Amino acid sequence: MYGALDISTSGMVAQRTRLNVISANVANSSAYLDANGEPNAYRRRIAMLAPGSDTGNPMGVRVAEVAHDQSPFRKVYDPTNPYAAKETDPSRDLVEGYVNYPNVDTTVEMINGVEAARAYEANVMAAEATKAMMAQALRLIA
Repeated sequence: MYGALDISTSGMVAQRTRLNVISANVANSSAYLDANGEPNAYRRRIAMLAPGSDTGNPMGVRVAEVAHDQSPFRKVYDPTNPYAAKETDPSRDLVEGYVNYPNVDTTVEMINGVEAARAYEANVMAAEATKAMMAQALRLIA
């Protein structure tokens, strides 16, 4: 009887995690230095969803992993920047005179955020409908 609520709840948890990942991407969209101050651009993250819930229920959805997007960094020619590459090194994705910026497109992230918010809202509506049906069934039984 509570399976439908479990499914909706797992969907809400997954979409909340997805929104957190998207907000981290937007927040770091211009971060080309790592925590140590070294030139190491932020790499976009993607929440990978999988069937099944974290509670062991085979129905529902869960975040299987938060993966790194392996698409190339955005390169900006700025030889005066102290963090611009001093040499070309294809193995490290460096081009002389260019600065690697994160591979985050804020427009795509905003669209993904709207999609995740709508999916969250749909799960809330499904949970409310399930709750109303259970309440009606209990009224009929009593």
